[in-house]
Amino acid sequence: MTLSELLPAVRKLSVSEKLKLIRILAQELDTNEDISPLEPFKTYDLPTPYNSFGAGEVLMQALKQTDQM
Repeated sequence: MTLSELLPAVRKLSVSEKLKLIRILAQELDTNEDISPLEPFKTYDLPTPYNSFGAGEVLMQALKQTDQM
């Protein structure tokens, strides 16, 4: 069955049934190991600019240098 064949049936579902379908599909994707290199339920640290003191000043200097060119 293709997506174009499935969509008309999905569109006939009630709002609550659509939400239930979304949850089921999301849960299946979350536990599928082949779709993402991330491990389910594992916490990953992401670098952010928070507490990167001085980064703003470095960026301003880079912008000023670009303006002078």
